[in-house]
Amino acid sequence: MARHDLSPSALPSQVTLCEVGPRDGFQFEDEFIPTEEKIACIEALADAGLSRIQVTSFVHPDWVPQMRDAEAVCAALPERDDVVYSGLVLNMAGLERALDTRLTHIDLSIATHDRHSLDNANMTVDKAVEQAEQMIGVAQHAGASVQLNFQTVFGYQSPGDTPLEQVVEMTRHFTGRGLDSLSLADSTGMANPRTIQERVTAVQEVIGSTPLVLHLHDTRGLGLANVMEALSCGVHWFDTSLAGMGGCPFIPGATGNISTEDTVYLLDQLGIETGVDGRAVAEVSHHLEDLLDKQFAGTMHRLWGREVMA
Repeated sequence: MARHDLSPSALPSQVTLCEVGPRDGFQFEDEFIPTEEKIACIEALADAGLSRIQVTSFVHPDWVPQMRDAEAVCAALPERDDVVYSGLVLNMAGLERALDTRLTHIDLSIATHDRHSLDNANMTVDKAVEQAEQMIGVAQHAGASVQLNFQTVFGYQSPGDTPLEQVVEMTRHFTGRGLDSLSLADSTGMANPRTIQERVTAVQEVIGSTPLVLHLHDTRGLGLANVMEALSCGVHWFDTSLAGMGGCPFIPGATGNISTEDTVYLLDQLGIETGVDGRAVAEVSHHLEDLLDKQFAGTMHRLWGREVMA
């Protein structure tokens, strides 16, 4: 693996964080979080400086009951010019639901590993790519911008078992289709700094001007190490989840995303601007821990004060 320069002058001066807790975090909770609580948390996260927030997903409520109020959440979102709200969709039915709401940004997610695609969507990757092409066209025709998310890029059943050539070819296939951004997801938390460098660099060679996002889970405790490697590769856009909450209901053992507060603290220490007040995010995390009577996996929210959100 090539060594990257981690000196301040070699790292990005500014990083964008997209808060995915209201979707990726909340979906993992058994106790239903009332719609008004979700809205209050989203508003508090926006007040904390998070300019991109994934607010829900449009999936069948039998599979993910926590997201059964997707339309109600979207209808109640506070009007803000400084925040981009997005929703996750997995199929055409979900896309049609999303386009019937106020959302103007769609996060479309497809598998890159055939076994994962068959296990979770009952289709091959080739079929998923074909469906994604149609969905991107429908969304863009409706005036929505689209982020395309590639799932399990760093492994599904074992680290690295997703073929790199397939990830690169899929990237090449969708480059030039007017995507708002492309996201590489470490859905199972199998990435390490070596595979981050390998796969990010390979995708960067073909992605053109489309912004690259990393969606990292901290299942094996390497989340922030992977952020460091990605920064050295020039990545400046990451998904994070307040207090590290969340996981994937369809991937056994998968834990939450990298913690928003922990990531903000790391970036602050590196002199990288995020525009996010980590302590204000921690207040939301404490509120949710009290509401759900549990402790989330992140670190910094526990070290910062417990001024519970009113």
